[in-house]
Formats: sequence, structure tokens, C-alpha cells
Amino acid sequence: MSQNISSDYIKELRLRTGAGMLDCKKALQISEQDIDAAVQYLRKKGLASAEKKSSRIATEGVVDSYIHAGSRIGVLVELNCETDFVARQKEFQQLARHISMQIAACQSVQYISLDDVPENIILNEKAIEASKDDLADKPSSIKDKIIAGRIEKRLKEITLMNQAFIKDPNICIQELIKQHIALLGENIKIRRFTRFILGEGLDKKEYNFKNEIESIIS
Repeated sequence: MSQNISSDYIKELRLRTGAGMLDCKKALQISEQDIDAAVQYLRKKGLASAEKKSSRIATEGVVDSYIHAGSRIGVLVELNCETDFVARQKEFQQLARHISMQIAACQSVQYISLDDVPENIILNEKAIEASKDDLADKPSSIKDKIIAGRIEKRLKEITLMNQAFIKDPNICIQELIKQHIALLGENIKIRRFTRFILGEGLDKKEYNFKNEIESIIS
């Protein structure tokens, strides 16, 4: 337990788990500097503490914006924490930026979590899956299992918290949030977001330039 622990190992473990420096050092000592084993140890401890914090009220935070290159996609997101002190921390503001970029990159995302998906959307998805031709001859028990699996997959596609983090596909957005709860010591919530796509919802008139020129000449 008195072994010297590499500062690079501690830094990597903090980035991967969001745990405190002393906890990371202890985890590396226990795991004999095995990073993966240390991650597992800290998930049982550090992320469990994040779960407890997740029920606390978060009314401070930031509204972050992201405009993608070319200015054709823009995102506004409200990220909440418990205090203005944490809202001003670099790590919290960087998290808001990462989430904004995630929303811009994942255009199928419509809701924050599974709890936010309206019941009528779920029922509609079930009706669509149930009517597909490849299930017509399946026994009811098998058909129900296939539909349930497809619905689960579909709902994950449209919810932000279930998306793989674009900067580290080994974790999802929900895990990223938990890491920052453990790191900053406060509850963190994505409250709402809006995505703007240039021209979305407009009827775009298509021009036939050849016919237009001929019409002008005649």
C-alpha cells in the first residue's frame, strides 16, 4: 500500500472516472496500478455517491450554445447544477459544450431521457413494429420479444442520455454526467435543449434553370 503511484496514472483515472485524487490513488494502490481494475473499484464507490447526489435540486448552471462549422446547425442547451460556484468551473462549462456538440452531432435525438418520451410516441412505435411484414408469421410470444427489443433500441436512438459520447464512445452521456457529479460534488441535470437546422420545416422551391432561361428568352 506504500508503493509510489504514477501521477500520469492518477490523472488518467480521474479523467475516466471523475473521482477525487485521493480515491484514485487508493484505487491504484489496491489494484496494483491496473487502470481497468481501478476503474471498477471506483465505479462501485465514486459513481454510487453520484447516484445519491442526483436527487438534489439543481437550479443554477449555464445556457450554452454551439454553432457547427458552416453555420447550418445550431444548439442551445441548459445545464443545471446546485451552485453558481460550480457553474463557473471550467469542467462544468466544458461539459455544457460537449453536450451541445453531442446534440448537434446526433440529429435523431429528440428527448433527454427515456422518462421524457411521451406515451403516445411509444405506442406509435409499437404499432409500426407490430405491422412489419417480417413478424407476420411469428408466434405471439416471439413476436412480442422482438417488438420489445426493437422498441428499446429505437428509444435509445432518440434519447440523449443513452448516446455514446462522441469524444469517448466507451461511455454514454449518462455516465459522463455521473463522472462530473463525482468530480464536482454537485447534482448536474440537462434540463432542456433546442436544435436549429437551417431551412428545417420550410418548403424548398426547386428551380429548373434550363426551363427558366428558355421562358425568359421566349
